[in-house]
Amino acid sequence: MPTACKNTKQLSGITDERKRYYRLPGNHCPRAYQESYDNSGLLTGEPNQNVTGVLITLDCIEEVVEEAIAKKCNLIIAHHPIIFKGLKKITGSNYVERTVLKAIRNNIAIYAIHTNLDNVHTGVNRKISEKIGLKNLKVLAPKTDTLTKLVTFIPKEHTGNVLQALYEAGAGQIGEYKNCSFQTEGTGTFMPTGDANPHTGQLNKQEQVREDRAEVIFPAHQEGRIIEALKSAHPYEEVAYYISRVSNINQEVGSGMVGELDQPMEPIEFLKRLKSSMNLTAIRHTRLLDRKVKKVAVCGGSGSFLLPQAIRSEADFFVTADFKYHEFFDAEGRITIADIGHYESEIFTKELLGEILNKKFLTFAVNFSATDTNPVRYF
Repeated sequence: MPTACKNTKQLSGITDERKRYYRLPGNHCPRAYQESYDNSGLLTGEPNQNVTGVLITLDCIEEVVEEAIAKKCNLIIAHHPIIFKGLKKITGSNYVERTVLKAIRNNIAIYAIHTNLDNVHTGVNRKISEKIGLKNLKVLAPKTDTLTKLVTFIPKEHTGNVLQALYEAGAGQIGEYKNCSFQTEGTGTFMPTGDANPHTGQLNKQEQVREDRAEVIFPAHQEGRIIEALKSAHPYEEVAYYISRVSNINQEVGSGMVGELDQPMEPIEFLKRLKSSMNLTAIRHTRLLDRKVKKVAVCGGSGSFLLPQAIRSEADFFVTADFKYHEFFDAEGRITIADIGHYESEIFTKELLGEILNKKFLTFAVNFSATDTNPVRYF
């Protein structure tokens, strides 16, 4: 876990481009992966303002803004967006408005990284799984329609260079495999006319060229940069290509996660491990089943919507939060639901964000908020 730092004087070695705060978490978990109801991204502040200090928190409330002021941090990165529903006025009449007002008055930017961090396979649910000690991890409810296929036609002697440019732009990554493509050889025909300036051939003369048909998959939100890379690397004046959306399951994007323990455990022993590893005060759970625990499904935050998928995965436990009373009955003796609390299930997101930033910005110190933002108390 990265160490919380009290100042950020190492900033002098970072270029202006790297100091722009709106770029900090975007590449790791693109906003395109947030749910439709969400409000991730830059909530207050100017996109081109330079960062002088970063404070990481689960929730951004007034006390956290005050902490940022005291620690001279002008950027707060929070998991939960303080502005979730539309604001029709900002008069300070509630905690949301007061937090936004205080941030703006003190020139503090707020960046939320919420369901897009939940939905990437290296995000919140992986951190929970690691804390519990799960292996062989898979996304519990992977998404579809997040991938796009590019088909293009390249003169054979340029195929390697064009594909390399596409790989570097983000194409051809399938799970743990990179630089993936499919190629077939064929003949391309064309006749340059008018003001054409052909790389190969002559005006008004029919041409035939040995070409490779190349196909690559890439995340749909990267289409702009992929096409730009294609056109920059391709030798032809007019590049022929097709773009089509792919409905395949994307195992790297989706809700929840499921994994396995190294060794099966008795249910009560697993509860003890869960309570210790997640630093819990209490666990609400359904009755324990008469079988050892081997497979466990998890979902940070409100995860009751994933219960059918957790049961379908044949998990023995489903670790999440915010189950309502009657929803516990839906376990129907097929799985044990362990509701550990919303805050408790996501508090280690601060640690995760710190790890991401410290890997990307080696000379940039980050601060972890010491404010307890949990609105729930136990007696």
